[in-house]
Amino acid sequence: MESSDVIFYPLMTESASLMVEKDNKLIFVVNLKAGKSDVKKAVEELYEVKVDRINMLITPQGTKKAFVKLMPEYKASDVAIKLGIL
Repeated sequence: MESSDVIFYPLMTESASLMVEKDNKLIFVVNLKAGKSDVKKAVEELYEVKVDRINMLITPQGTKKAFVKLMPEYKASDVAIKLGIL
């Protein structure tokens, strides 16, 4: 699966902005067929960061969210600013 096919867009809500600042996490809406390894590879390629851990869930609306925790040496706020969502 191509990296551009895995991640649809970053999600920024009030709770997501708290996660960026507090937990060093970013939230992405991803392809339903994508697994954790696909998302990890895509995030590392597209945003040039190292991923520590990924949690995923499917919402009642049928979209899949990936909660991506970055390694401590990378700042989620820096990536969010680069994406223009913070």
